[in-house]
Amino acid sequence: MATLGARLAAVRPGEVVIEIPFRADLTQQHGFLHAGVVTAVVDSACGYAALSLMPPGAAVLSVEFKLNLLAPAAGARFQAVGRVLRAGQTLTVCAGEARAEREGGSALVAVMQATMMTVRDRAGLAD
Repeated sequence: MATLGARLAAVRPGEVVIEIPFRADLTQQHGFLHAGVVTAVVDSACGYAALSLMPPGAAVLSVEFKLNLLAPAAGARFQAVGRVLRAGQTLTVCAGEARAEREGGSALVAVMQATMMTVRDRAGLAD
């Protein structure tokens, strides 16, 4: 996330907020934040939300997600929120959304449903 300039804005059990400012070098040909950047940030928010409910020493890996892009990602700043819908022993299902801050408020630009896997007792893997 450091490469993208994203930062953790809030961490609560089962919920994480990541913020990213607009940067021209992260846009696609029309000047909107690239869908790959939006996807990466929402996926990370969901992953960290899942991790917040996992036991110490565990790691988290995305095993599946679906992203719906609802509007062009245009704005001065973007916020991704990941929330745990159901935490299991191995799989955790999360919902994520990305919003763009624009004049007059914010706009929902993407929604995600993601499945995260808890990884335990694997050398070199701990978050």
